[in-house]
Amino acid sequence: MKKSNKEINGALRVAIQGIAGSFHDAAARRHFGSRIRLVECLTFQEVFESLRQGRADRAVVAIENSIAGSILPNYSLLQRYAFRITGELYLPVHFHLMALKGVRLGDIRVVESHPMALAQCADFLHQLNGIQVRECDDTALAAKLIGQRKLKTVAALASEVAARHYGLNILARNVETHHKNFTRFLVLENQPGQITSANKASMCFEVANRPGSLADVLQVLSAHRINLTKIQSVPLLGRPQEYTIHIDVEWTQRRQFEEALRKMIRHVNNLSILGEYEKGKPEHHAPQ
Repeated sequence: MKKSNKEINGALRVAIQGIAGSFHDAAARRHFGSRIRLVECLTFQEVFESLRQGRADRAVVAIENSIAGSILPNYSLLQRYAFRITGELYLPVHFHLMALKGVRLGDIRVVESHPMALAQCADFLHQLNGIQVRECDDTALAAKLIGQRKLKTVAALASEVAARHYGLNILARNVETHHKNFTRFLVLENQPGQITSANKASMCFEVANRPGSLADVLQVLSAHRINLTKIQSVPLLGRPQEYTIHIDVEWTQRRQFEEALRKMIRHVNNLSILGEYEKGKPEHHAPQ
């Protein structure tokens, strides 16, 4: 049997959206440590495909941000690929405006970054009169291209690590709209084992299109002292006014969670457990 890259060099292959110096890179290293091998992908679908095809052992994907909100396409990908969520983490996110060394703010004509990054820095960007805002596939890629192409009129919004990695100078620090800015990331596996210390779960289901159908589900959770931490509706393709409901729940006693599940089945259709895992904890790091 052919050995995997993980077995050969001992490095866990982790698929991320973005490249070295991105916030996905930082999240992957915080969760798994620095001795990982990044599988760099420019789209989230490519991340999922890397895991499906065995080119990665794990995947780390952003699912929501405290300023910009939920990343809705990733909920659809979670349903379609049916990988297991085996962990989560909250990463403090601070953005810096960066450019080539020697370039001043007055020289900048274009600011580039990932669409979610631009959304998180909307207030700052609004103040930059006469500067074009342009989307890029990744925050770190925007920084890398400036360095590679010696772009003297373009700046990027990215991390301090990206600035160091690609040799750029920081023109403005911590330009996110709110400094207590977090992105929540999910850890995905294709064939996971059971996590015995799990105290949180993500699931999705459909409810009948009638008054009170969702309320019935919420009542079950409340009756069993299950804490609902997230609820998100995602439109069903080809079925107007119908939605898949995604929820995240936490519990202190697993028995209560299992009892709630048995009762929920009576009120929903197509219930799917996307993963059971240990809940993450936001830890705020003050901007420098």
